[in-house]
Amino acid sequence: MAPQRLQALAFGDSDEKIAAIRDIAAGGDHSALPVLQALENAELHTTPDGRVLIVKDGAVIDAATGGKVEPTPEQLDEVVVNNRIRSELATAIASLKLFSKNRAERLAAAQALQAGADESLLPAISRALAQETDPRIKEKLQLAQAGLQLASPDPATRLSAVRTLAASSDPNTRTLLLALLAKKADGYAEPDPTVRAEAEKSLRAVESRLAMGERAAQVFSGVSLGSILLLAALGLAITYGLMGVINLAHGELIMVGAYATYVVQNLFRSHLPHAFDFYLLCAAPAAFVASALVGIALERSVIRHLYGRPLETLLATWGISLILIQGVRTLFGAQNVQVENPSWMSGGVELMSNVVLPYNRIVIILFAGMVVLLVAALLARTRLGLFIRAVTQNRSMAGCCGVPTARVDTYAFGLGAGIAGLAGCALSQIGNVGPDLGQAYIVDSFMVVVLGGVGQLAGTVYAALGLGVVNKFLEAWQGAVLAKIAVLVFIILFIQKRPQGLFALKGRTAES
Repeated sequence: MAPQRLQALAFGDSDEKIAAIRDIAAGGDHSALPVLQALENAELHTTPDGRVLIVKDGAVIDAATGGKVEPTPEQLDEVVVNNRIRSELATAIASLKLFSKNRAERLAAAQALQAGADESLLPAISRALAQETDPRIKEKLQLAQAGLQLASPDPATRLSAVRTLAASSDPNTRTLLLALLAKKADGYAEPDPTVRAEAEKSLRAVESRLAMGERAAQVFSGVSLGSILLLAALGLAITYGLMGVINLAHGELIMVGAYATYVVQNLFRSHLPHAFDFYLLCAAPAAFVASALVGIALERSVIRHLYGRPLETLLATWGISLILIQGVRTLFGAQNVQVENPSWMSGGVELMSNVVLPYNRIVIILFAGMVVLLVAALLARTRLGLFIRAVTQNRSMAGCCGVPTARVDTYAFGLGAGIAGLAGCALSQIGNVGPDLGQAYIVDSFMVVVLGGVGQLAGTVYAALGLGVVNKFLEAWQGAVLAKIAVLVFIILFIQKRPQGLFALKGRTAES
């Protein structure tokens, strides 16, 4: 860095500092980046004899030469920056990072400049654009350049910039184009009618692309919500759909799975911190086993004595749900506990500037699909599945053929409870885990099972995904509360017309 610029940064007033920062950014001097970052982080200091030093992590470095300074000078004065200088620094640092060898750093810098850059950075952006080879970064730089060229006095340059902006899907571009078409007291903000006409065309293209992105985001949110509903309702499709047990403690079985995940997470954090990213591989089976054991104990001790008496089952499981909630409050406290995502589930995939698909939601969608396939294979391909289907269709005949119906009931209930535990494990990755976690999903789970057709696995899948997508589109249209009411009214009307749900009713209830 030139000595006079360094002196201006360290000893100049605000205007001199800003001028020096703009000169450095416009020159694209990447070697000045550590000094600007030190100034931004309050690490730049001066000495009474006029030296400029960077003090970072206990080390003292000469800002002019980059050499270590020993011993540390007795008197160091921090270089103070105000909000104006801090704003200039942020933009200048982003522009200098455009020349970094690190792709991620260049991409982040291009995104920052696209969101807002000063006209003085136009030469630096043009230089970076000339040497950039990555198509994604190049596109963002072109949009940043075009945004700045809108202020050019040359109509041909503005026309070219407007045409470039037509390819953007960034909401900020719409704001730029609208500003161009705004009316003033003496006419339009853009004086040239040709540029205005092109700006209108570009605006329509950008708005069309933004609308497409919003619809794609709504569909993804709907599928994501549908996969969560599917996981929550899948276990109930077995305990209520196949066995005919109205289990109001189903939500608390989900909660047990979520708390099992929390316990496994804490065990990894305290005993295997280096393997923390893999704790979900142990948490998922642990959540399944914990909920399945609770479900088996519930079936053996209470449900078994109440088969054929749905109202008493309903009251008994409601009481058990209250006991489970209180038990969890006693063990873990009434406050929500935190379950952390592994690092590979943080972040997301950016499809468009207004569409980002979070990794944790993508993983849950894939996980829900995998659980459905495993359950379908278990019911269709295994001996246990054969027994469950036989007992469901004709209990007496199955018993006469030697099927241990009472044991099958226990296994089936344990399977349904274990799947609820898997749902709890998945839910812990996208929200808070607390004693009331299951209450939020019990009504939705029953709605999915009833709409899909009691005892129908395929119906549960269609109903969960359908309700998720419809709910998200209605939310965007009328808000969350009215969307919930509309879905509930729709299900009531649908059940009036088609009591068996989307698919024909089968199972023990039909037999009776």
